[in-house]
This record gives sequence, C-alpha cells and structure tokens, in this order.
Amino acid sequence: MATYSRIFLTILLISTAIQTSAEKWSNAPPPCNFPAIYNFGDSNSDTGGMSAAFGPIPPPYGQDFFHGPAGRESDGRLIIDFIAEYLGLPYLSSYLDSLGTNFRHGANFAAGGSTIRRQNETIYENGISPFSLDIQVTNFDQFKSRTSELFHRAKNPFDRSQLPRPQEFSRALYTFDIGQNDILDGFRKLTMPQLKAALPDIVNHFASSIIHLYEKGARNFWIHNAGPLGCLPAATLYITNPNPGFFDNYGCIKSHNLMVIEFNKHLKSRIDKLRKQLRRASIIYVDVYSAKYHLISNTKYYGFTDPLKICCGRHESNFDVWCGQTMIFNGSEIIGVSCGSPASYISWDGC
Repeated sequence: MATYSRIFLTILLISTAIQTSAEKWSNAPPPCNFPAIYNFGDSNSDTGGMSAAFGPIPPPYGQDFFHGPAGRESDGRLIIDFIAEYLGLPYLSSYLDSLGTNFRHGANFAAGGSTIRRQNETIYENGISPFSLDIQVTNFDQFKSRTSELFHRAKNPFDRSQLPRPQEFSRALYTFDIGQNDILDGFRKLTMPQLKAALPDIVNHFASSIIHLYEKGARNFWIHNAGPLGCLPAATLYITNPNPGFFDNYGCIKSHNLMVIEFNKHLKSRIDKLRKQLRRASIIYVDVYSAKYHLISNTKYYGFTDPLKICCGRHESNFDVWCGQTMIFNGSEIIGVSCGSPASYISWDGC
C-alpha cells in the first residue's frame, strides 16, 4: 500500500478530477452531510478486517501515523480514512473487529485480499480472502438488522451511542474499492483472452451488489475503479529479460494495465446503466487509475523516488523479505523493516 504522502496527494488529484464532472450533473449545494460511511473492498480500504480474522498485521505497518499496527496494510492512513476525515466522521471500525469498536457513524466490511467473485481457494494458498463482495454485503444485511434491533431495545444513552441510527442508513455514503484481486487472480489462473472474457461477469456481480444495497435503502454510492496493477512493484519484481515493449516508459507492465483499463471500461459502462436503472441513487465513479498513473508518471515533479522502489522490506538479487517478515539467510536473521524516508516513496510494501 501507499505511503501517507502518496495517499494524500492521490486524494487531491481525485478531488480535482471529480469536481468538474460532479458539477455537470448535480446542482445540490455543498457541503456533503453524510451521517455514516459503509465501506466494502479489499486491502486498499481494509481498516482491520483481516487483522481481526487472521491475526494482527505486524510492525512496522502503521508506524508513520498510528505509531503502530492499526489493521491497515500501510504505514499510515488509507483513502477511506481521508474520506472520513473530510466528512468530519471518525475512522471506520471493522465489522469483523469485536474490540474497541464504535459503529455510530458506519462500519467497514472490507478485508484484504477480497474479490468481487468468490474464488475456489483458501487464503493460505494465494492470499485470497474468504470475504468476497457478496459475503461483505451479507454481513452488512446482518449488521443493519441486528443494530436496528439493538438500538430499539437499548435502555440507556450509552448503548445507543455506539450504534447507528436506523433512519440514517438511507442517508449514509456507501463506498467501494474492490476488483483488483479478481484481475490479479485472473493473471495467475487464466490466459489473457480468458480473463478479458470474464470481465463482464465480474462487473455484473459487482452491479448485483449495488442493486441489492439500493433495494435495502442505500442511495449514495462512491465507487473506485481499479488502479494500474501493472505498476505495482511486486508485479515487476521477478521479471528478468523481458521482451521489447513489455514495459511502458515508466516500467509498468503494459498488458496488465491494458487489462485493467478494459475492466474499468466495463465498470464505467455498467455504472452508467445503473444510474438510469436506480433513479433515486447518486452514483459517483472515481477514476483512481488516472490519478495513480499520473502520480507514477510524474514522480520527480512531485518529489518522489523511483515509483517501482519498495520502502518496507528487503529485496536483493538472491532473497526477498517482505514488510514485517523475517527470514534466516546464511545463518543471519534478516528483517523486513521500513526505509529511512517513507514519505519519499510511492509504494510502501510493493503491493
């Protein structure tokens, strides 16, 4: 995941990109006044789901803002944290976390490694989460039903203060950042033509979740497209002697980014149809791909180092130690620690 500086800059770029398009089709006066956020996604927006389910994320994750692991695969805040800050809301507690949680202003159903479609494998094989989007939506249904019941049964103000107001679910913001792991899993399992043919079905599964939430009363949707996966340092780390034209001018894998662009094209088209179908919904499509690729292709201008360099971990020609991990090499213990200046790196852990 990204460093604090990258995330903050990306937010600024996204905000700039959205402002003009939002003005074209909405005359509603600012500011936004959402009482809660309900988030669905993968590690890009997981604020503690996988830590609660499969064990805590180790140091040095979280070091540069939370001063210790905080359930995020980052050295600090995620985009969802900045959205919450902008709206004047607290950071989201994970639905899967039973300790120290407060769901008054929303909940986070995201879990690292999650996909839109269910995958027939376990997290211990290739890191694919069991909490696919349909499971996350089912968790939301249970959450909404159970918290509404508890709210009406609560006998003192403190108990109610930890729960969302039932009437506020329809006024909340529903955010989504998911789909990249479906594509990454496709790179591993399928040929490029097979993966391209599967994209419409992946997007249709996503749309089904939006429709389901709409039927349950959700009205405000904020949807991120997929970022340039061909630019992830982890994707390029083990590639040696590539054919001419394999990489673009910035060291990103061309074919991977082209597949992401194709996915985003299907996603945007399906969202356009959803806007016509779900007449009472406000659906914002956020072009994260363009914002991130702009940052990657202009690293020197923004004061960053090589975009394919990884801050946390140690990667040599004969071994790799990922962020927060340890290994014994030639009788010595090697630890995947942070670099000295995380703010100058685009990539925190390469993923």
